[in-house]
Amino acid sequence: MAYSKEYMMRAIETALHNVDNGGGPFGAVVVKDGEVISECGNRVTASNDPTAHAEVLAIREAARKLGKYDLSDCEIYASCEPCPMCLGAIYWAHIGVVYYAGCSDDAKNAGFDDSFIYKELKLEPKYRSVKMLQADSQEGLRVFKKWLDKDDRVEY
Repeated sequence: MAYSKEYMMRAIETALHNVDNGGGPFGAVVVKDGEVISECGNRVTASNDPTAHAEVLAIREAARKLGKYDLSDCEIYASCEPCPMCLGAIYWAHIGVVYYAGCSDDAKNAGFDDSFIYKELKLEPKYRSVKMLQADSQEGLRVFKKWLDKDDRVEY
C-alpha cells in the first residue's frame, strides 16, 4: 500500500463538504486494492451521535459493504490524525495503514482537544475523572465462560 494524494484529497474534500452541510471538519476514506470503499464526514452534531466521527462511520460503511469486520486489507485516509475513539476503531478493524493530513495540535487549535483522553487512559480506572466502579465481577465472568465454552465462536 502506497500513499495516494488522490485519496487524501478526497478525505479533505469530504471534510470541506461536510462543514458546508452541517457536519464537523473531518473526513475519512477507506480504500481497498485501489478502490474507494467508503467515504464519510463527521456527523456528531448533525445526528446527535457522539460516536459519529468520520473514521468510525467510514469503517462501519466499509465493513457493511465488504461483509466483514476484518479490514486488514484496507487502508484509511483521514483529513486529521484520528482521535482516541477512532484510533481504537481502526485497531479493532485491523486496518494496517492510516494516512492523515492535519495533526492533533491542528485539531486542538480548532477547538477539538483530545489530549485529556490520552491522559485519562494512562490512569488506573479509580483515578479517572469519569467515575468507574467495578461491580459483580464474578457474575460478569459468567459471560466470558459462556463465550469460551462456545464451540462455534468467531474469534476477532
